[in-house]
Amino acid sequence: MNVVKQGEPLPGPKNFFGLKNIREMGRKGLLEAMHGFWQTYGDLFEVQVGPRKLVVVVHPDHVRHVTMTQAANYEKLESYDTVRKYIIGNGIVTSIGDLWKRQRRLMAPFYTPKGIQAFADIMLRDTVEMIDRWDQLVTSQPKIEMFDEMALVTASIILKAIFSTESEKDILEIKDCVETMVSFSNGTQTNPFRLPDWVPTPYNRSYWKARGLVHSYINGILDERLNMDESAYPDDLLSKLITAEDPETGERMSRDLLLDESLTNFFAGYETSARTMSYVWYALATNPDVKARLHEELDRELGDEPPTLDELKRLPYTLQIIKEVLRLYSPAPVYAKDVVDDDILDGYRIEKGSTVMLFPYFTHRHPDFWDEPLRFDPDRHTPEATKARHSQAFHPFGAGQRICMGNHFSLLETHIILAILGKRFDPELLPDYEANFVMAGMLHISNGLPMMLKHR
Repeated sequence: MNVVKQGEPLPGPKNFFGLKNIREMGRKGLLEAMHGFWQTYGDLFEVQVGPRKLVVVVHPDHVRHVTMTQAANYEKLESYDTVRKYIIGNGIVTSIGDLWKRQRRLMAPFYTPKGIQAFADIMLRDTVEMIDRWDQLVTSQPKIEMFDEMALVTASIILKAIFSTESEKDILEIKDCVETMVSFSNGTQTNPFRLPDWVPTPYNRSYWKARGLVHSYINGILDERLNMDESAYPDDLLSKLITAEDPETGERMSRDLLLDESLTNFFAGYETSARTMSYVWYALATNPDVKARLHEELDRELGDEPPTLDELKRLPYTLQIIKEVLRLYSPAPVYAKDVVDDDILDGYRIEKGSTVMLFPYFTHRHPDFWDEPLRFDPDRHTPEATKARHSQAFHPFGAGQRICMGNHFSLLETHIILAILGKRFDPELLPDYEANFVMAGMLHISNGLPMMLKHR
């Protein structure tokens, strides 16, 4: 007898073809519905959704099994087809097998803690420019939509870091197109009854127009760069991608892969950081004691000039705030893996073809690993507390070999933005405002994040 088949069936809500589960998720939203299932069935359960079986993983031991000890059996297959098709092609986030290994070898040096320091000047300069913008808004139009503001600065940073783009018009246009593409991809995944993408509905046409503009923009930059003498290349990520050679074969990336990796780096580097920073301002506005400690650290350690990298090291509490935001409000509350072959996990049978849903959103709220898990407490991320905790209890960037390569970039970027803007400004929530967090591909506030800008 095949030993794999001896495992127990997974617990979970059982109903015909998962129709009741689909209704529950439609009525409550994915996060609330899955939270209810987690409370009922525990840290490992299965939810039927039409023909698909979703295996929900919450416990850090199970996260380790899927992402590390048995990682070869949990791959990015069908679950990522929509993202491949509509957003980033076969970039490093979605590629698999030998292609992924090759791309990882080529790109990993750019994203080490030392490698990302090359982009620190861009992060500093663009954030300082936001000071001028916010100084004007405080007096002329203090009510802002915070995500739009943070998207402006992170889109500008990543476009300059990748392509040396300086045009504000280009930055705004590409940012808007990206938001259209992400929204379309999310809608495709969550609405199985929508019309095919070739039907010329306004919704479909807006996607194809945005995609065309983004691809045309990047291809134009690629053409220009590839026609230049390499000695004249600007020092940006695209130049590094073009000239990177596989240490094993000496090969460089193909033109198609350069496009896909450019798309991947922009999409991954812009929206997640914009969401993280938006939720930072929300967390500070709702936790005045944390905000007071932040202000005390910034005032003690920083002068009137933008911080240097050495000065950032003297702002540990500032970085701990960002990590606590990533715990409670991780922009990626769930990520998926497809089961390659039958497996046993903690005595339960995991069937080939199932989709494993890893939920940092719930792992980060697990009472066995986080004291008072809903309390916002940056001191959870001191070096001592981190060392004492299960290594997979905190996985906002994923875990194992496929951990997000941009994690160091994102942490440095958000650290800089919070240090500079937090020293000068104190955004406040509107009276009676309550954020409605939902999952729409990423963690999203359905009623927006309107705030009032004011100087400290």
